[in-house]
Amino acid sequence: MKNIATLTALALATSLAGCTGAGNSNRSLDSVHQPVVRNSIFQFDVAAANGEMAPSEQGRLAGWFDALGIRYGDRIAIDDPSLYGSRGAEATIRSMVERRGLLMSNEVPVTTGAVPAGHVRVVVTRASAHVPGCPDWSSKSSLNYNNATSANYGCATNSNLAAMVADPNDLIKGTRSERSDPAAATRAINTYRTKPQTGAGELQGESTSNGGGQ
Repeated sequence: MKNIATLTALALATSLAGCTGAGNSNRSLDSVHQPVVRNSIFQFDVAAANGEMAPSEQGRLAGWFDALGIRYGDRIAIDDPSLYGSRGAEATIRSMVERRGLLMSNEVPVTTGAVPAGHVRVVVTRASAHVPGCPDWSSKSSLNYNNATSANYGCATNSNLAAMVADPNDLIKGTRSERSDPAAATRAINTYRTKPQTGAGELQGESTSNGGGQ
């Protein structure tokens, strides 16, 4: 009789756990579905004879940039293993990148294979963000004994944020700027103070007649 009572209690506890579910265990206002940032590295070796890039190599590099579709948020760096550096080639690559409205990065990630002699390597790091497990409709029961948030809570907001952010790496550590412009920082306050209020002008009088009606 004692064994039967124990088994019955165990079965009851298991059934209650199935009703609550894992989706009803988050009792905070923080979503369990957070964006995940992934970085992809692309590399391209160009010849730099005597530290300079030939027009043909510039054309190859420009074609690679077009095929890759480099855009804001991509980090572009140069890996130059030569002893004295290929300054002419680096300046050419820098100007090609700047003409596309982008800036070079000083951080060179680890790439595969060694850079061939007489070459420089152009490295593009592209970040992407997505929220795994969304949408989450795992909470099939309306019973919520823990007063927890929905399993799908935060999926819409975080998925839209991951899709719209220009540089997904900003989701990890934010963005930094070495330049501080007080005018830009106080622009919103100045606009609020100087812009006339919507109710400052006089009300416009309008006729209520119906154009000759009785």
